[in-house]
Amino acid sequence: MSDNHNSAGGVPTTGHVWDDDLGDFVNQPPKWWMLGLTASVIWVVVYFVMYPAIPFATNGTFFKGVGLPGSGQWTAIKELAEDQKVLDDVRGKYEDKLKGMTPAAILADKELSEYVARSGKVLFSDNCAACHGQNGVGSVQGGAKFAKREQGLMAPILLDDDWLYGGEIDKIYETITGGRQGMMVAHKDMLSAQEIDTLANAVFKNEPLSTPLFTEKGCVGCHGADGKGMQAMGSANLTDKIWRFDGSLEGIKQTITYGVNSGDPMTRVAVMPNFTAAGKLSETEMKKLAVYVYKFGGGKADAPAAVPAGN
Repeated sequence: MSDNHNSAGGVPTTGHVWDDDLGDFVNQPPKWWMLGLTASVIWVVVYFVMYPAIPFATNGTFFKGVGLPGSGQWTAIKELAEDQKVLDDVRGKYEDKLKGMTPAAILADKELSEYVARSGKVLFSDNCAACHGQNGVGSVQGGAKFAKREQGLMAPILLDDDWLYGGEIDKIYETITGGRQGMMVAHKDMLSAQEIDTLANAVFKNEPLSTPLFTEKGCVGCHGADGKGMQAMGSANLTDKIWRFDGSLEGIKQTITYGVNSGDPMTRVAVMPNFTAAGKLSETEMKKLAVYVYKFGGGKADAPAAVPAGN
């Protein structure tokens, strides 16, 4: 212990000194520091009075604060509502127009179409991206990051121009509002293993019409006489090497054997929910989604109206 004074500056200490130089001084902190501490305490009290503070354990409520002069009590929910009102006021002129328009009319209106391309992103992310992938890139069965055609998709890619039910704007809207559920019967009890193998090999080689089985066993009834599918039925084009499910030889055999949504435990499952029945989306939101999906780039223009004979 020392004599309670710092040998260098003569500042009193508490008596706790180490190595004759390091000690606990008793001098006061600088005035600027004390002023800052005092101001901080005052600010805490003012903030506590103006804004909502800690809840009271006795009754489960909390002090709501007196608020800023002229603005009333502040809450985060109130601030959110005010910010939402500003956003709704900006969007209002567009949303009001959308209610009375068809998806095709919205698509044809440049200003509204651009608005939907921006505002539809959140709708798609919340309701569609889980299956179709962010930005419509598709999602592979098993959770791989990017879809590859030969692996089979949990849900179709929406960026290309291959559509089971049609890629026109009204067809896309119809798909969203009414949902889709493909159907292909299981052929395991209708065809022999050899016949399934023959059909699968022909489809795999992109030559489904090369085998008489394709016609004899009724495949043309759904996939068409040219094997290109029928959009009215949602049947697949078997000649374009684009696969809704696994496009490997074994994958094609499984699809033929067990079908799609056939009820067999091994069947392929392809169901898109009916968003109208689900009640999750409004009519306007579904129209916005249709336009948003169309504008991914794979949407198809309506066929031009037939020109009357003689014109």
